[in-house]
Formats: sequence, C-alpha cells, structure tokens
Amino acid sequence: MDKFLIKGGKPLKGKIEISGAKNSALPCLAAALLTPETVILHNVPYVKDLITQRRLLEDLGATALTPELRTHKITAAHIERFEAPYELVKTMRASVLALGPLLARFGQAKVSLPGGCAIGTRPIDLHLKAFEQLGATVSLEAGVVVARAPQGRLVGSDVGFEKVTVTGTENVMMAASLASGRTTIHNAAQEPEIEDLADLLNKMGARIKGAGTATIEIEGVEALGAAEHTIIPDRIETGTFIVAAAITGGELEIKNCNPKHLSAVIEKLRAAGVEIEELNPTTLHVKCRPDGLTAKDVTTEPHPLFPTDMQAQYMALMTQAEGVSTITETIFENRFMHASELIRMGAKIEIAGNTAHVHGKTRLSGAPVLASDLRASASLVLAGLAADGETLIDRVYHIDRGYENIVKKLEKVGADIRRLTGNMALAAEE
Repeated sequence: MDKFLIKGGKPLKGKIEISGAKNSALPCLAAALLTPETVILHNVPYVKDLITQRRLLEDLGATALTPELRTHKITAAHIERFEAPYELVKTMRASVLALGPLLARFGQAKVSLPGGCAIGTRPIDLHLKAFEQLGATVSLEAGVVVARAPQGRLVGSDVGFEKVTVTGTENVMMAASLASGRTTIHNAAQEPEIEDLADLLNKMGARIKGAGTATIEIEGVEALGAAEHTIIPDRIETGTFIVAAAITGGELEIKNCNPKHLSAVIEKLRAAGVEIEELNPTTLHVKCRPDGLTAKDVTTEPHPLFPTDMQAQYMALMTQAEGVSTITETIFENRFMHASELIRMGAKIEIAGNTAHVHGKTRLSGAPVLASDLRASASLVLAGLAADGETLIDRVYHIDRGYENIVKKLEKVGADIRRLTGNMALAAEE
C-alpha cells in the first residue's frame, strides 16, 4: 500500500496549476448516458474517482476514448445493461449518479447502495423520494436500488428536498431533462458544480434555468444530443493549496482557478491572516502575513458558505494560528477523524460532538499517521509540510481519489515529499 513521506519545515514557493473539478467531472461523465450521441469533456482531472466513473460507463456499454490526457469522448449509443455493480459503487459514492440518466433515458436502472469516504451516513433516500415524485417506482432488493418508470418515461413534477443534497440535485436535474413536462426543484444545492452540469446539459439541448440558486426549473425534452464542454477548476484543490502556502509560511501563485467559486473560504482565510491577492480572474497570489495567523471560528454550511470539504484543511491551518478556534461541522457526522492523527503530531484539539476546539499555535512533529478519507488525507499532508521531522502518511489511496499529481505539484514548489511504493513503503514502516 503506497505511502507519502514528507520532511516538513520548508516554505513553498513558486507557481502551481489547478486541475479540473472532480466533483464536476463526475456528474458530467454520468450525463453522457442521457444521449446516444458523443459528449466531449475537456479538463477532466486524472484522479482515481474519474477512472472508476469511466469504468462504470464502459461496464454499462458506453465507449470512452481519451484522445488527450484530460479529454474524454463518451458515446453511450449502445448501452447493454442498466446496473451499476457493487464492486464499482462501493469505492465511490458518485456512482449513484448513473441512476438518474439511466432511469430517464431507458425507463429502468439498478444501482448498488454507494460507498466512498467513511465520513458518516450519506443516505440516498432523498434521491429516491425525488424519483418517486417524478413517477418512478423504487424498491430496494438485496442492497440494490431498483427504479423503473412505469410508462417508460418520467413525468415532470415539483421536487422538494428536505435537506440540501448536491448529488441528489444533480441526479434529479439529469433525470428531469428527459421527463415529460416541467420539473421544479426546491431547496436545490447551489454549488458551482451544479451550474457546470446545467451548462453541459443545456449544451446537449436541455432546458434548465436557475442552476446555482435554491430553485431550479427544468422543461423536459424528447431527446438530448452531442456537446463539447470544459470542466470548471477544482475549488477544493484551490483552497487546499492556499492553505499549503499559508501553513508553511510560503508564497504561491495559484493558476487556472476561479476565486469566485470559493469566496467564503478566501474571506475566512484572509480574516485568519492569509494574504490572498487576485492577480487576474484565474490567478491568485498567496502568502502569510508577517505577524502570522490568528485563530478564527468556522462553521461548515452548504454553498455559498464555508464548505465541509475544506474543514479538515482549515483545522490543520488553525493548529498554527495564535489563539483558540472553534470548528463546527454541520454537514457530515464522523468528519473529525483526522483530528486524532493531528493530535499524534502534537496538535491540541478537543472534540465535543460536532465541534472541535483547536488550541494554537502548537509545534507539530512528524509522525506515522493514517488517512481516513479524501480531505483528511489533504489535512495530514498540510500538517506534514509544516511539521518538524518526517511524517509518514498511510492509506494515501484516499487522496488519489481527488487530487491529481499532488506529489509532483508540491515537489515543484519546494516540498520535500515522496511517494513510497511496494518495498519502499514496507521498509518505511519498520
């Protein structure tokens, strides 16, 4: 099992480029199932989750070509099966995004209950209730969700989510694009990835208005067609590298990003003492204030507020801030598992339910640590970059799910970080 070995204490300096958004590319790949014509996607990040999603499309009978490293040409003209199997779904929750397109286009779909990061319960009952509101019959058979459109086609309806759900909004938006009549989604997720998916769907011939707001209206069409689309930059990767510059006392120029997509993160980091300058609409210049970081409280909320996917990275940063910060997690339970690993490195963190109190500034020391999920992995990398001595991070397959070439990117800006494989990883444990 691969590991990362980090020798900390080196300020990062240089330029770093942001990859395409994993959480946008995943639903955009799934959207290709809505048409027999070819969908071309550019700026697709080369990460494990996207490889899994591509395997899923191919398993269903679609062809997925990559004429260039980050370009995918997907043609779903000859879908041979309508089931996303457990062996793929168990590794990545976003596989459930095949449900809406299959149900909408073919009137039937089977998807195993999803897996993914171990960060608490993330039930898909909100998706299933929404499909029932669109006229589908839904049942659970031996761990497999079975959905059918009795008349062969879904029917537009008002869909109200009890709780904001990103993948639920995406699933319903795709399904409603081919339903008969109008669908209105209430309490819809407002993330930039929702807007990006709607942009692609509209290029394919869908009629979607209001994406990026709490109310989305979709006028169903008979068929969708070919389209070409470029995936937006990854806002969470952007935020992670902003923290990397700050936690190491470095200075980075972050390119190919979209600062508007993480306004809440930038605002909070500026308040904590991170200097963030927008050089142009796609480039940020980041460094820490000479007087250092100041503890600031944060609460995770749905977009456009502070995202849960930046909580772990922010916690790592707050270990290096003067004062006590309170971090409240309102989106997922069990998303403080990285805290115990940070404590192993010398952090002073107290957990009470969904609240963490981080006492800074503390000296971090390198230690063997264990990654528990994708963003927890990122927080441990950040802590390792700031720590004295060597940090050995196990289970880095988590970070491979969502960060493209993170080792190479960090090496390029001065980090002492290596990926250990095979015997090298085993020897590092001894």
